[in-house]
Amino acid sequence: MLTIDRRSWLLRLPLGILVLVLVALCSEPVWAAPQEADPEYRALPFISSRVLMWAVAELHLMFAAFVLAVPIFALVIEFIGYKTGDKRYDQLAYDFTKLLSVSFSFTATLGALLTFALIVFYPALTQYLVKIFSWTFLPYVLLFFLEAFFLYAYYYGWGKLSPRLHLFLGLMLNIVGTAIMFIANAWLTFMNTPNGIDEMGNLTNIWEAINNYIWMPINIHRIIANVAFGGAIGAAYGAFKFLGAKTLEARAHYDWMGYIGIFVAICALLPLPFAGYWLGVEIYAYDQSLGITLMGGTFSWLFIVQAVLIGNLFLAANYYLWLSMARIPGAERFRGFIKYLLGIITLCFIVWATPHSLVATVEEARAMGGSHHPILNVLGVMSAKNTAVNLLILTTYVSFLLYRRANKEAIVSWAKTGNWVQFGIFAAVVIYVVFLGVYGYFVDAQTRIGLSRPQVMSVLFAMVSVTVIDIFLFKNAKSRGEIVWGKISARSQYALFFLAITFTWLMGLMGYVRAGMRQHWHVYGVMRDTSVDAFTPTLGFAGGVVSAIVIVFFLLIAIVFFLAGLSGRKDWEPKSGSRWVRAKASAPTEDS
Repeated sequence: MLTIDRRSWLLRLPLGILVLVLVALCSEPVWAAPQEADPEYRALPFISSRVLMWAVAELHLMFAAFVLAVPIFALVIEFIGYKTGDKRYDQLAYDFTKLLSVSFSFTATLGALLTFALIVFYPALTQYLVKIFSWTFLPYVLLFFLEAFFLYAYYYGWGKLSPRLHLFLGLMLNIVGTAIMFIANAWLTFMNTPNGIDEMGNLTNIWEAINNYIWMPINIHRIIANVAFGGAIGAAYGAFKFLGAKTLEARAHYDWMGYIGIFVAICALLPLPFAGYWLGVEIYAYDQSLGITLMGGTFSWLFIVQAVLIGNLFLAANYYLWLSMARIPGAERFRGFIKYLLGIITLCFIVWATPHSLVATVEEARAMGGSHHPILNVLGVMSAKNTAVNLLILTTYVSFLLYRRANKEAIVSWAKTGNWVQFGIFAAVVIYVVFLGVYGYFVDAQTRIGLSRPQVMSVLFAMVSVTVIDIFLFKNAKSRGEIVWGKISARSQYALFFLAITFTWLMGLMGYVRAGMRQHWHVYGVMRDTSVDAFTPTLGFAGGVVSAIVIVFFLLIAIVFFLAGLSGRKDWEPKSGSRWVRAKASAPTEDS
């Protein structure tokens, strides 16, 4: 383990940056003439200031998501190790935590850069947000200091403190990090759904400004999404170490690490669409024009891209699970089910990604009789898509269930009955979800939107009830053999890389949507954007910018992976016969 002295700069850097940020917030720019008022905008000579802000903000949010997510499942894994006495879990939690120290510094540095960019390029907007949320800045900074303390105490205290004290530090790290995210989310959600202000934009109630329409949905959505994203990046680190491992023991450990990371990611991915539905409902509740712009206007085609990416996530996750069965004795009895699961996933993917209206030439539109395809347009409405995504979630859950019971054989007396009950629950829920999807074509729009709730609740009921039955069904089950960790195809590790990249790209695109749905407003309906960039970037341009951001992010993550791997290496020693060895041999000793 590295000592504090060798990494003390990691502790000082974010704290020093915060001091600079506070100084910048409280002082006038040195380049501004005293007699001149600050301009509303400043521009860069070779790049759009909005694109610069976009890139810095996205990179900051990506690292912040990772830094907030990793402590959550590191704490859970450490707690499992503490309760079971299995040292493997403790080592795994530490391996995840090693990624935090450098990532935390990157997060703080990018946050400081984002603050400076706001002050320099959007001073009027910055001053307005400072006026509204000034009371939140002091607790935010204090919480940031506390997060730095708990993070480094948690990391450097590993194995040095009592387990209970160390778990307490991890718990406090998660609480403080979540509180920081909640405060920052209030600033950005206020820009989309401002609340607690009068007609002139003056603050009337700070709590209403914080607790605006989409503040809590964004909080919940980001907690779940951050865990999924952090798990995917952690799994990619496991894949990176697995592919470079030299011993069977190392391959086994990093295979297990990759599995745990992606297990966390997929467990968070399953409820993520439900949180997205809640967010969409609140956007419509605040202003229907925002919802129409989001789902049926400017960004409607981007949601087709989102559907393709989400479908790829589910497909790649299932593919990884199917490949993972190769390491489990007894899993061969379930391989026959894979083709049926793949068929269901493919059909759901096709429905999920089918648009309601098509971009077509004049001749094609005339041939179709309009912008809607005469047959496929029925798959583009929410009734079909809600049904498809719910069945997609259930199918992925079945893959997890088959993986879980691959090497187990139930010995309880009611095993056959339990299996039939589980099958009955699945069958009833599938029939119910499909029925609601078909029924949605024959009712008004408001009723159709409301049908998504019983679909969601029925799917959640199926997953929870089947899991509970499965736990008791396979309690003290007969084992068909131990899992052989490390016995897995390299293709599975490339699937983990694919999942991490897709998660990151999806996060970047959704950031573009959240900010872009305001269109020509900095604060929707309150503060208009009058800069030269007051237009919505095209989907192609946004895709290019997001792709560039993802590339930069993974270059920085590669640095994090490299530095995290240094702690496991031996000290450098010169090769025999080198000038360093000869110089040491010829150096005079104390005796001479």
